[in-house]
Amino acid sequence: MASPQPRSHVLDIPAYVPGKPPAQRDDLVTYKLSSNENPYPPLPGVVEAAQAAVGAMNRYPDMGNTALYAGLARRLGVPVEHVAAGTGSVALIYQVLTAFCDPGDEVVYAWRSFEAYPIAVTSAGAVSVQVPLLPDGHHDLDAMAAAITDRTKVVMVCTPNNPTGPSVTQTELDAFLGKVPSHVLVVVDEAYLEFVRMPDAVDGIATYRGHENVCLFRTFSKAYGLAGFRVGYAVAPAPIAGALRAVSLPFGVNAVAQVAAIASLDAEAALLERVDDLVAERDRVGAALREVGWQVPEAQGNFFWFALGERTAEFAAACDDAGIVVRPFAGEGCRVTVGETEANDRLVQVAARFV
Repeated sequence: MASPQPRSHVLDIPAYVPGKPPAQRDDLVTYKLSSNENPYPPLPGVVEAAQAAVGAMNRYPDMGNTALYAGLARRLGVPVEHVAAGTGSVALIYQVLTAFCDPGDEVVYAWRSFEAYPIAVTSAGAVSVQVPLLPDGHHDLDAMAAAITDRTKVVMVCTPNNPTGPSVTQTELDAFLGKVPSHVLVVVDEAYLEFVRMPDAVDGIATYRGHENVCLFRTFSKAYGLAGFRVGYAVAPAPIAGALRAVSLPFGVNAVAQVAAIASLDAEAALLERVDDLVAERDRVGAALREVGWQVPEAQGNFFWFALGERTAEFAAACDDAGIVVRPFAGEGCRVTVGETEANDRLVQVAARFV
C-alpha cells in the first residue's frame, strides 16, 4: 500500500548542524564556543521587560510587530513599511526564497558561507549556485556576478562571512551591485555588522536606499545577546519588505521576544560598550594566534576560522579535551566563537599545537 510522500526535493534537504553544547566536567569549567553566542548576559533592563511581558502569555503577540517596527524605524531612520521581522534572520532567508523563488530558480551565494543557505534553498525547491570563496576566505564577487544567469532570482552576500570571518568593502559591494541585473534580489546578510572594524565598511542603510533590489538582513541574536528569543529583521524597499511580511509565519515573533528586542534597542550605550569589549578581545586573541604561527582569515565577526582540512576532527577533539567546544566542518575547518577570556586563552594553547 502506498504511503504519503513528501515533495521530492524535501528528501534532499541537508541537515542543519547546531553548535554542540559542552559536557559538564568535574576537573574544569567548560565553555561553548560553537554557536557564535554573545558571552554577556542580556543588556540592562531587558530581563525586567521580558519578565513583565511573561505575565501576559495568555494573549497572542502583536502579529504586526507594531512597537518593534516603530522602534527599528526610528533607530535606523527608515519608513516603517520598509521593515519586516522574522524568528531570527534565518527565518528571513526562508521568507525571501518563498516570496521570490519558483521551483528551479537559482540562488547564488558564496561557499562556504552560512550553513542555512543550502537548506533554505533546497526547501524552496530552488537551485543553489555555490561560488567558491577566495583562498583568504573573502567573497569572490566577480565570480558571483559571472554566475548570475537568466534563472537567477536571489543573490546572498554574507558580510562578515560566516564561518570564515572577512567582510566585503563598500567599494566592492558597489561594484558588484553594478553588475547585477535590476530584477535580481541581492540580500546583504549583516548578522554580525556591529562587530565590523575596517576601512570602507559597508553602509547597509545607504546601500539599500540607493538600490531597489537590495534587502538587508539583521538580527538581535549576536551583538544584542537575544539568541534564545529568535528575533531578526529585514530592511528593504516597501515591495520587498511587504512580500517578506506576507509569507511570514503568523504570530511568529513571540510577545516576550518583541518586548526584549525593544528594550535592547533602548540600551544602545551598553550594547556599544560590550561590542567594543568583544572586538578588543577578538583582536587580542587574533594577535595571540598570529604569534604562535597561525594565519587565520581577517575576523570581522565574533569568531575565527581555522582552515584545518583533514585535521579538523583532531583539532575539535583537542579543544574538547581542553574544555572548549568548537564548530567543526568536516574536512574543511573549525569556526570558534570569541567567548570568555579563559576559554579564549585555552583556544590559543590548543592552536599552538596545531600550527
